[in-house]
Amino acid sequence: MSYLSFRTRSFQTLLLRTLLSLIALLCGAAAIAAARTSGADVTEVKIDNFSFAPQAITVPAGTQVRWTNHDDIPHNAVSEDKVFKSTVLDTDQQFTYTFSKPGTYKYFCSIHPRMTGTIVVQ
Repeated sequence: MSYLSFRTRSFQTLLLRTLLSLIALLCGAAAIAAARTSGADVTEVKIDNFSFAPQAITVPAGTQVRWTNHDDIPHNAVSEDKVFKSTVLDTDQQFTYTFSKPGTYKYFCSIHPRMTGTIVVQ
């Protein structure tokens, strides 16, 4: 076996080991990212046409509820018992709140008080 052939084979082995290590590293990073994002369930509430949809939801404790304003004008989400209050949301802005305690949470838009919704946390 010539020196050049040995050197080429060593380079190929090193390259293969490096590629396998890189693949393992990327798979591990993807698994960590998936674990971070799957830690809590997220339930979506759309704000559109001066209403919350769905207007009433039931979720288990620990669920995140995300309101997204799809309307052309600003809205917010404020609980009657002042447990949560979003900032004023312009079009496509979001507000997320994690419901950790069981109970019934009624909320409304303080800009348009006829807009109401209910979240039941079990």
